[in-house]
Amino acid sequence: MGKNLSILLRRAMYNLRGGFLIRPLIIAVVLGGAGALLSSLEVAYPAFSDWVPRSIFPSHADPQVAQVILSGVATSMMTVVSIVFAILLMTLTLASMQFSPRIIVSFSKDRVTQWTLGFFLGTFSYCMAALPAARSLPCPFAPVATVLGAMVLALTCVGWLLFFIHHISQAISVNHIVDRIARETEAIIDDIMPWPHQPGRLQQETLDAFAEEVPLASPESGYIRFIDTPRLLDLAKQHRVRIRILRRVGHFIPAGVPLVMVSKGERLAPEDAERLLSAFDFGPTRTLQQDVEFGVLQIVDIALKAISPAVNDPSTGINCVDQLSRIMIRFAARQPPEELLCDPPGVVRVSLAWLQFPRLLDAAFEQIRMYAKGDVAVSLRLLRALGDIAAATPDPEFRRILVERGWRTVAGCAEKLGPDEMKELRARQETIAAPAGEA
Repeated sequence: MGKNLSILLRRAMYNLRGGFLIRPLIIAVVLGGAGALLSSLEVAYPAFSDWVPRSIFPSHADPQVAQVILSGVATSMMTVVSIVFAILLMTLTLASMQFSPRIIVSFSKDRVTQWTLGFFLGTFSYCMAALPAARSLPCPFAPVATVLGAMVLALTCVGWLLFFIHHISQAISVNHIVDRIARETEAIIDDIMPWPHQPGRLQQETLDAFAEEVPLASPESGYIRFIDTPRLLDLAKQHRVRIRILRRVGHFIPAGVPLVMVSKGERLAPEDAERLLSAFDFGPTRTLQQDVEFGVLQIVDIALKAISPAVNDPSTGINCVDQLSRIMIRFAARQPPEELLCDPPGVVRVSLAWLQFPRLLDAAFEQIRMYAKGDVAVSLRLLRALGDIAAATPDPEFRRILVERGWRTVAGCAEKLGPDEMKELRARQETIAAPAGEA
C-alpha cells in the first residue's frame, strides 16, 4: 500500500525527536564533513593554517604530531562511546525493570543522550576524515588548524561526558521521569486541543450506520498512532462519500478487521481506498503523537508498581497522582477536537471518536483507586487530586463526574479501613463536593 507523504514526513520527524539513530547520525555526518572540508582547505591553501600559534604546533610541516593527535582522539572517542552506550543500556534496563517498560519511549526522546552520542561519534568522524590529510609523502604536510579543531572537540567531549553522567543520575530519578512524561503529555494536549473548553457545550455524537456502507479493512496490524484528518476530509469531499472511523487513536487493530465504513463506497476505486487507508499511521507501540492516554498510562504504570505489596513505595504513588492531576487539569481546560468534520458547513464528511474527559479520568485514577483501597496516604492524595481538578474546571458536568469518582473512592476504602481513617477520607471528599455546590 502506498504511504501518505505527510504521514511519512511526520513519522520521520517523530523519529528524529524520539530515537537514538537520526539525530546522532546527523551530528556525526556534519562533524565528519567539517573535518574533511577543513583539511581539504588546508591542503588547497597552505597559508590557511598560518594563524595557528607556533607554541601549539612548533612545526607546521611535521605530520607525525598531527597523526598521533588525530588517531589518539579518534581511538579515545570510540572507547568513550562504548562507555556511554553501556551506561545508557544499563539505565534503560534498570528504569524498565523498576518503573515500567513503557517509559523507554520517553528515555529515547532525551535530547541530552542523543547529543552525547552525536558529539562523540561526530568527533570520531571528524578525526577520521581529517587523518588522510596528515601525510609524509610526497611532501610532508600537517593540517594544524584541523588538528586544533580536533583538540577543541576532544576537550568539549570531556566536559560533556561529565554533564552526561550528571544528567543520567537525575534522569533515573522517578520524580524526573514522571515530570518529563507529564510535560510531554501536556505538550500533546496543547497541540491537538488548542481551544479553551466551553462549559455546557454538548459533545457531538458519532455518525450512526448509513445504508450502503462499505467496510474498509485495516491493511496491517498495529496501534493507530496518528490519523491525518485533513486528508480524510479532502478525500471524502472529493469522492462525495461519508467516512465513519470505527476505532480511535491508541486502539489496536488487527489486519483484516474493518477500520472505516464508507457510505456509497462503490464510488471509491481500489486506488482511492488505498489512499484513504494511507491516512492512518500504524505501529507496534503507542506513541504520543495524538495519544494523550498513552502518556497517562505510563504514569499509571509507575504508580501501580510503586503501591504494589512487592514494592510498597506510597511516596512514588503520591507523586504520580500529583502529576496525573496536572495533566487532567490541562485536559479539562481544553475543548476536545471535533468528532464530526463538515465541508461545506452542515455537510458531514468524516466521523471519528476522540478521547473524552470521563474516559481519560478513569484511565488516570481508576486502577490506582482499586489498588490503593488499603493505603490511606495514596487515597487521601487521590481525593485531593480530584478536588484540585474540580476547583480548576468551571464545567458543572465535569464537577459532577469528579464528585461521583470521589464517593466511589471513599466507598472502596470503607471495605478495608477503620472508622478513624474513614473520617479523614470523608472530610477530604467534602472538599470535592464543595465546588459543585454539594457540600
